[in-house]
Amino acid sequence: MALGLVGPLAGKWDHSVLAATSIVFSSGWPWACYALLVGSFRRRKTESALLASVGLAIGVVAYYLFKDMYPAIPAGTTLATSVPAGMEVESSGPEGQILVWGTAAFVFGAPLGLIGNVARTPGVGGLLFRLLVPLIAFFEATQRLRVEADSQGSLFALTWNTTRVAACVVALALVGHTVWRWRVRRSRASGQTEAAAPAQRL
Repeated sequence: MALGLVGPLAGKWDHSVLAATSIVFSSGWPWACYALLVGSFRRRKTESALLASVGLAIGVVAYYLFKDMYPAIPAGTTLATSVPAGMEVESSGPEGQILVWGTAAFVFGAPLGLIGNVARTPGVGGLLFRLLVPLIAFFEATQRLRVEADSQGSLFALTWNTTRVAACVVALALVGHTVWRWRVRRSRASGQTEAAAPAQRL
């Protein structure tokens, strides 16, 4: 539920940092990140899938109910940025948005939770899955800048450009960490082999 409240709640205050927080948490990649993290913290795949789906669905309900009760437009934007251009749902209230996006969250939450569970695999085997979050963030930021930046203002552009840079940094850090751990394991294995060789000759 907290995930669904961060975006609209931050948009209630006219402060650039809070407005940027609202823009980010009203977008898609933090929700994908949440589902992947839920999956990564559970050992059983069924739990990963179910908890990710239910958590995202509850977050969607909280998000749209709060926005309906306390409407606000974040500073530096002209329109709410939670729904990409061309994907709006026509409805007189939050029910239509909750139905569409709640269903999407529940359906896509399960595979994201499973991917998060698989991302726990050490080494290169899990690296591709761990890179999914920065890839999603970079792709969404690029699309938002291409489609909406001209109409949303400088804060919007700055937020998404920062997101792209952060996504690249995180991706490089994940790759570097995986390479470092692989080299550590390889050197340890080599040291154990060299230590065992004299013992075998004795």
